[in-house]
Amino acid sequence: MAEPITAEPILEVRGLHKHYPLTQGILFKKQIGAVRAVDGVDLDLGAGETLGIVGESGCGKSTLAKMLVHLEKPTAGSIRYQGEDITQLSGRALKAVRRNIQMVFQDPYTSLNPRMTVGDIIGEPYEIHPEVAPKGSRRQKVQDLLDVVGLNPEYINRYPHQFSGGQRQRIGIARGLALQPEIIVADEPVSALDVSVQAQVINLLDKLQSEFRLSYVFIAHDLSIVRHISDRVGVMYLGRIVEIGTDEQIYEHPTHPYTQALLSAVPVPDPTAREHRERILLTGDVPSPANIPSGCRFRTRCRKAQERCALEVPLLAVPAVFRDTEGPADHDSACHFAEEIRVVSGEEGAGARATAP
Repeated sequence: MAEPITAEPILEVRGLHKHYPLTQGILFKKQIGAVRAVDGVDLDLGAGETLGIVGESGCGKSTLAKMLVHLEKPTAGSIRYQGEDITQLSGRALKAVRRNIQMVFQDPYTSLNPRMTVGDIIGEPYEIHPEVAPKGSRRQKVQDLLDVVGLNPEYINRYPHQFSGGQRQRIGIARGLALQPEIIVADEPVSALDVSVQAQVINLLDKLQSEFRLSYVFIAHDLSIVRHISDRVGVMYLGRIVEIGTDEQIYEHPTHPYTQALLSAVPVPDPTAREHRERILLTGDVPSPANIPSGCRFRTRCRKAQERCALEVPLLAVPAVFRDTEGPADHDSACHFAEEIRVVSGEEGAGARATAP
């Protein structure tokens, strides 16, 4: 984890929504509802910072990632890069911004064109942005990028099927670096890899961040990996951020019941610590994003739910009891009954028993 260069946000997201309409009829289609994949997300990314986004499958993490790189157009909200709302851009202006915000995809087996050589895959961005590298220098630049990500530059004429999963993901990272971006959105970049290879790729991303002064939005469902690489962590549930803070605040002092449940499910290698922690089991299934519960969307599975939770939507803010104090629980949480807790950690500091102080 590299130290953030500055606290000034390089990317600001406000009120971001992505709704997919549900229709019925063949000739005369009528909208009967919407799938609210992302439903009001606010977040900031500082220069040189890594912001981790965690949550269950289907919570909207990948949709959020696609909107950040403008692969999906938001239904509402703004994404400001260096103060400019990129959701309002098109043509050359959008093309210029896209050069500075690149993406590393989840599956290294499907994100690389099997009919293209590694040299063509990594060099393709130069065809779209020829000002970055003149034709005569592109081959050398591609070989340099292969070397940067730990691959032999002589592999430039090989095809994706000739590489392992970890090597393919390195190729995807090299492609993301080709245009010298300031921000990389990594959508579950190690979830399809073996555990031993995951560590190598995470260490590579750490090294590249320090070397190229990159900012990361790192999306994953593995809490241990997110803690290792992130400066701050946002927890998503059903299209919204329900808690956000520094890695220490989220992992050692979570104040939202959903975050507590996620941490309690993380395996702990120390048998003694494992015996002394409470396992929080969530009941029921995740509600459909097409039929979100009223009030707090987590209330149908929450052990702390009360009548108020069905009537009022909790705001993502510092709980009132902590607003005039400074401490580890002083971070944003969307829960009416957020309370300060102490986390008894295992060897890796993840997975814990939540107890009142």
